[in-house]
Amino acid sequence: MVRTENIHDTTPASIDKIRPFGLSDDAFDQRRPVRGQITKSEARAVSLYNLGLRPDSIVWDIGAGTGSVAVEAAYIACMGHVYAIDRDAESAHLLQANVDRFGEGRVSVVIGSAPAVLSDLPDPDSVFIGGGGANILSILAAVTRRLRPGGRVVANFAVMERANSAYRALRETGFSPELTMVAASRGRELPDGTLRLEAYNPVFIVWGQR
Repeated sequence: MVRTENIHDTTPASIDKIRPFGLSDDAFDQRRPVRGQITKSEARAVSLYNLGLRPDSIVWDIGAGTGSVAVEAAYIACMGHVYAIDRDAESAHLLQANVDRFGEGRVSVVIGSAPAVLSDLPDPDSVFIGGGGANILSILAAVTRRLRPGGRVVANFAVMERANSAYRALRETGFSPELTMVAASRGRELPDGTLRLEAYNPVFIVWGQR
């Protein structure tokens, strides 16, 4: 049963309780000393758009890391559920802390290695893959078998060769994949008050729909 009695409550008190969509990267507890291992907001926005989320979507976030994609997806899938999957047990407390802070009760943390850990999860409508390493092809194979009709898979890569492998794997399983490169730069203020653009490493985003 889904409670909907307050879904159209637009009183000032209710609006104040709504978390704005689009969290900053610094809002999340991150892994140290490699603090930069997070799906940055620019790539996160494009990835969330390509996931095609609905209010009732079931979402897998494989290689969840800090959980940045998972908790933003849960905000959109407000009547669905998100499974944040990561194999790094040592950093699981950071993932859980972010889920507890921002997940609004709609994100479950699953610690284990994909694809093996996926077998007990409900079939997804949307899958985000933010990590997979050498297992990416076996993960994609498991995902494409389980993805519901009309579902979408989105994968982020730092290396073009792996993006190419994922693109071809999706095409060979009947998807019509697309590839986008997100290369963002952010302004940084110098001591004299002038600004410069500081470039981030590009992210290759492969996505497709069943």
